[in-house]
Amino acid sequence: MSKIKILFLCTGNSCRSQMAEGWARQLKHDVIEAHSAGIETHGLNPNAVKVMAEAGVDISRQRSKHVDELEGIDFDCVITVCGHADENCPVFPGNTKVIHHGFDDPPKLAQHAKTEEEILAPYRRVRDEIKVYVAALPDSLD
Repeated sequence: MSKIKILFLCTGNSCRSQMAEGWARQLKHDVIEAHSAGIETHGLNPNAVKVMAEAGVDISRQRSKHVDELEGIDFDCVITVCGHADENCPVFPGNTKVIHHGFDDPPKLAQHAKTEEEILAPYRRVRDEIKVYVAALPDSLD
């Protein structure tokens, strides 16, 4: 059985889409070929790496990629995980299904936090929300 090719797309490919790719590789490696990219590249967010590691998922070897780097891959599905990427989503060829499922932006939520615990709290919440979403894939795509 061939795996379903899913691209998780967000603005900078630094946090939410990286978490989604990590969860898909961890939870659904038998049915999903997971990729992530951004419409820009902002580098891998160290807090995203940290909270994923707390949950037992190592995304430290993933890197921030521009969507153009994945040209030539025929994705079955593109999932935009932030509003900006949804509004600015490039056109994908063929029968690629594009779905929007937005998640809050942890860096934005943490920008006024004073302690590490306050900074990491939104990252942990969004990490867990993404896990629940990815765990339901690919069945929830219909």
